[in-house]
Amino acid sequence: MLDISQARHRPLFLLATLVLAQVLLLAFQIKRDHDVRLIRYWAAEAVTPFERGGNWSLSHLSGAWNGYIALRGTRAENALLRSELDNLKLRNRELESQAAEAQRLSVLLNFHEAHQEAPMLAAQVIGASADPASHTIVLNRGERDRVRRNMAVITPNGIVGKIVEVFPTTSQALLISDKDSGVGALLLETRTHGVVKGSGDPDPRLDYVVNDEKVHPGEVVLTSGEDRIFPKGLLIGSVIAGAPGNPFQIIHIKTAARLDRLEDVLILLTQQELTTKKSDQSADQNPMPAASVVQTGSLSTPPVSPYAAPKPEAAAARQNPAAQTSATQASPPKQ
Repeated sequence: MLDISQARHRPLFLLATLVLAQVLLLAFQIKRDHDVRLIRYWAAEAVTPFERGGNWSLSHLSGAWNGYIALRGTRAENALLRSELDNLKLRNRELESQAAEAQRLSVLLNFHEAHQEAPMLAAQVIGASADPASHTIVLNRGERDRVRRNMAVITPNGIVGKIVEVFPTTSQALLISDKDSGVGALLLETRTHGVVKGSGDPDPRLDYVVNDEKVHPGEVVLTSGEDRIFPKGLLIGSVIAGAPGNPFQIIHIKTAARLDRLEDVLILLTQQELTTKKSDQSADQNPMPAASVVQTGSLSTPPVSPYAAPKPEAAAARQNPAAQTSATQASPPKQ
C-alpha cells in the first residue's frame, strides 16, 4: 500500500518540479525595466526583508554600544575637561588679581618717586570695622614701622583719613567719611576755607562756608593744612551740590579716593607739603600743571594738580575764622 501511494504521488512531484523549473527558466529569460532579469528581481524582493531586519538590529546594537558602553569613557573625559576648565578659570582670576595689584603698586611707586621730598610708607588694608556707624580700616603697618597717631593716610587719588590707633604691627585709620572726622579744607577757585566733616554716609560735608559765597558743583576741594594732620594742597574731592543753610551753606562733596574700595594706601610720616615736579620755567610760572581730572558723576572740573595747590594771594582776606577754629579743634579720635 505504501509503494502504491508513493507511486501515485511521484508524477505529481515531478510535474511540480518541471513547472517550477520552467518558471525559473522563464524568469531567467524575461527582463524588466533597465534590463533587469525577473529572477534577479524576485531574489532581491525575497532577500530585502532579511537585509532590513539585519540592518535594524545592527543599528540598534551599535546605538546601544555608543549610548551606554562607549559613553562611559566619554563621561570620564568630560569630567576631566571640566576639571581642567575650572582650574584654568581659577588661574585666570589669580592672574587678573595679580595684574590689578601690580598696577596699583605701580601707581603708588610712581607717586612716591614723584614726591621723594616727603617720607611716606606704603600699607595694605587688611580689615575694616564691622560697625556700620564707624568708618575705620585696619592697616598692616604699626609702631615698628614708625607709624604714629594722627598721621595722614592718602592715596594717589586723594586723602583717605588719619591714624587713630597704633599697635606693634598694625594700625587703625579713621576715614574722612566717619562722623567723628574733621579735615581743614578750602575751595580751589575762591580759596574759601571750611571743614570737611563725615556724616556716616559715603559723601561727607563741607561746613562753615557762608551763604554769600558762590559754590558750584564740580568745584575742587583741597586740604588747607589747618588741622595739622594733612599737608596743604592735597585733593579731598569735588562739590556735588550746595544749598543755603542757617547759618552756613549745606555742601556735599564727592571724595576723590574710593573709600569703599581701598586696598593699598600711603601713610605720610611728616606734615611736609607735597610739591609736583616742574620740568621747565613755564611750569614754574604756572602753579597748576595738568593732572588727573576730578569727576563727580557726569560733572567734571578742568585739569588741576591735586597735590600742588596755587599759592593764595588773598587767602587772608577770604579766610573764614569759624572754619579755622573748627579745623584746629577737630573731634578727638575714637578710642
